[in-house]
Amino acid sequence: MWLLFFLVACSAAVLSCALLCRAAVAAARATPGPAPRPAPETVPDAAAARRGPGLTLYEMAYLSGGPHRLADVVLVLMAQQRRLLLADTGWATVVDPVGKDAVERAALTAIGPEGQCRIPAIRDALVGDDAVRQVADRLVTDGLAVPAAVRPGVGSAVRLVQGAALLVLLSAAASYWMAPAGADTGLLPAWFSLPLILTLGTWAVARFELHPYSDWATTAGERQLPGVSHSPAAPATPASLVTLALRGPAALTDPALRAALHSSGA
Repeated sequence: MWLLFFLVACSAAVLSCALLCRAAVAAARATPGPAPRPAPETVPDAAAARRGPGLTLYEMAYLSGGPHRLADVVLVLMAQQRRLLLADTGWATVVDPVGKDAVERAALTAIGPEGQCRIPAIRDALVGDDAVRQVADRLVTDGLAVPAAVRPGVGSAVRLVQGAALLVLLSAAASYWMAPAGADTGLLPAWFSLPLILTLGTWAVARFELHPYSDWATTAGERQLPGVSHSPAAPATPASLVTLALRGPAALTDPALRAALHSSGA
């Protein structure tokens, strides 16, 4: 019986490590070099008013958490300006149907003519919207975002390796537990140490070479992201929006907004 558990552990270890290596190579090959960013006068006014150090608020959100994070940012932005009402039941209601930029107009379109929609449906609609794709394409062209062709990326592959390491330990424990009474189990640690060394070693190399892991930002994109404690956002941008863009809904200090996003599956 222990041999079956050992084969499962080895298969999971080899497969997860192979996927991580492939993801790292694919990301290195597919990520273009940085291109010149647009001149300041070519940046739309609504985006320029929300810029960080070379990144707009929307770009920070995308690099930190992808299009769903960007959707949360635009919804909270409009809610703070009292142009949307976000209920703690996970519904968004339009108060002012005029968007100030392309992403806000896309959010209003996703809500629909009835003026009310579930927040998860808005997120899903924004993922495929042209306004969000333009943000993503600009970041990919600049070498700051991981291209769609290589996602899910290194972050997801690292989580698979971590899961495989846990599976190896569980398989070893199950082998001990199911061993017949009086059976010689002295060699089990040696056998199961092989896939464990493979997974932990690959994880250690990834931690040293590839950390921080991200399915959205390249290494150059990670360097562009500011720290939350000293993010030089534009004076007109509330610090809570920058924190939301970088850390997600759990970092919001407003309990009503946090409840609205969490109750909707954020």
